[in-house]
Amino acid sequence: MAKPIKTSSGIDIPVTASPRPVDHPQPGEFPFTRGIYPEMYRGRFWTMRQYAGFGTARQTNERYRYLLQSGQTGLSVAFDLPTQIGYDSDDPLARGEVGKTGVAIDTIDDMETVFDGIPLGEVSTSMTINSTAIILLAMYATVARRQGVADDKIRGTIQNDILKEFIARGTYIYPPRPSMRLITDVFSYAKDNLPSFNTISISGYHIREAGATAVEEIAFTFADAICYIEAALQAGLEIDQFAPRLSFFFNVHNNIFEEVAKFRAARRIWANIVKDRFGAKDEKSMLLRFHTQTAGSTLTAQQPENNIVRVTLQALAAALGGTQSLHTNSFDEALGLPTQKSAMIALRTQQIIAHESGVASSVDPLAGSHYVEYLTDELEKRVLDLLKEIDDRGGALQCIETSYFQNAIARSAYDYQKQVEAGEEIEVGVNKFQIDQEEYPEILKVDQAQEEDQVKRLKEIKASRDQAKVKECLNNLEKAARSTDNMVNPVIEAVGHRVSVGEISNRLRQVWGEYEAQ
Repeated sequence: MAKPIKTSSGIDIPVTASPRPVDHPQPGEFPFTRGIYPEMYRGRFWTMRQYAGFGTARQTNERYRYLLQSGQTGLSVAFDLPTQIGYDSDDPLARGEVGKTGVAIDTIDDMETVFDGIPLGEVSTSMTINSTAIILLAMYATVARRQGVADDKIRGTIQNDILKEFIARGTYIYPPRPSMRLITDVFSYAKDNLPSFNTISISGYHIREAGATAVEEIAFTFADAICYIEAALQAGLEIDQFAPRLSFFFNVHNNIFEEVAKFRAARRIWANIVKDRFGAKDEKSMLLRFHTQTAGSTLTAQQPENNIVRVTLQALAAALGGTQSLHTNSFDEALGLPTQKSAMIALRTQQIIAHESGVASSVDPLAGSHYVEYLTDELEKRVLDLLKEIDDRGGALQCIETSYFQNAIARSAYDYQKQVEAGEEIEVGVNKFQIDQEEYPEILKVDQAQEEDQVKRLKEIKASRDQAKVKECLNNLEKAARSTDNMVNPVIEAVGHRVSVGEISNRLRQVWGEYEAQ
């Protein structure tokens, strides 16, 4: 008898799925299993939002202009590691990392350069930033205002999801509870001042990249989302005041059918959570709006051109699953930052799927498939079971503090790696169909001289500022941090006077301390 075949989440895959009763409302109707909009891509395609950023602000600006001219429809900013964890480029701890994994942003001068010549009233921007999210949002809003863009026309998303940093990614600064305060302060400020900006992108992407299964990705992400909602409610906000601006960020792997079913199940689960658990009345609060990125963890350094095929399959699954925006990884990302050529291939992959494949012509084209409906129901059941277990353990914060999430992800990653090494999971070019001699593509390298230039510019800016004003801004920031005042306005004041990311972060470190993983 043949060995049973399972999905990544351990769901048995039948030889043929039996018919299941299907009585879903139409797309755009609660609980949105089939899609959050009636027309979906017949109205307009998903936003093609390629993640990019490296080196200096000027280099990143040039890459953005190139991508926009090539048909990209939204921007997505990658920041370097020092910016992500609140160190300036001239800090000794930043040495060797400036501009390597993204663009270095030290002051508002860098942010202005990144968006030089790019009309922020016409382009939406996503920023993958968490611990320092409040600072980068303040810079972005200030740059937009300097361009003459009205607050209600500033569009985009800031990731601002600190809980998954404790769970899976590691770019945290402060302990969980003051970190949560920064997030709810952003919610409160944006409700009144940035009504078209998504104040958080609750991320399952990095949870999946760390080794979680599809079920764990959705369950852990929704556990974090529940925690954010509860914190916002405790801060005095009402569910329908901020829930419509919640957005999500998911991974998409190679198993097309499991991934499509994952997105369908997730929409249904989220709609019911927001309505039944939190009493939302506004249907917009119940919509699961999400960005998707193809899976970096599935890309291989061996035979890297094979990654073009993997990314295509993953992007196809995201489109079939009803994503609102999409980033397609470049085939060389297992080796280094994307070159201009590989970034173009990644963008063209989306464009070919959108314009040539026909998948955008029908809303939820796999609905009614016995197999897809079976997987959708199975994923929903397993996610709900896991969410109940998290609730029973005290919720997301408690599960972080006891390392429950971290241990579960480690187990899943270990189990998968054992299957690869045993040949039970095939990775083409890695554990099967290898070749002896490989030719590797050109790899983008960030010149060390660019770090030196960035440090030099930063020192010139720090020397030329109104030092008394800088000191006053930092004192105002500390005063707000030690009280219950909203933190956004003091941060906006500070960045406007060219106070740096590192200076703001260090002052808050003095107040709240740094988190150390147990």
